[in-house]
Amino acid sequence: MGQFTIYLDDQLEERARREARQQGISVSKWIANRIEAGPRKQWSPEALAELGTWKDFPSLEEIRKNDGEDLPRALFGLEKFSIGANAILQTL
Repeated sequence: MGQFTIYLDDQLEERARREARQQGISVSKWIANRIEAGPRKQWSPEALAELGTWKDFPSLEEIRKNDGEDLPRALFGLEKFSIGANAILQTL
């Protein structure tokens, strides 16, 4: 089992200790549990229920209407290939 050191500010350390104590586990186990849980791969039912509830939220078209024109993309060395960068990009 690996070990490593993390640095927490005083408030975060106290929160970790308090929550671990409330769950009856070590701080190390509490942190491992939090890492294992990780970010959720799907939205919670509460978040899904909020979809579409912002009446004045702008549409995608409204958000993008003031965007400028996109800059040319870098080819990152593809132009050196004998078949040419454009041919490669057209296949993508």
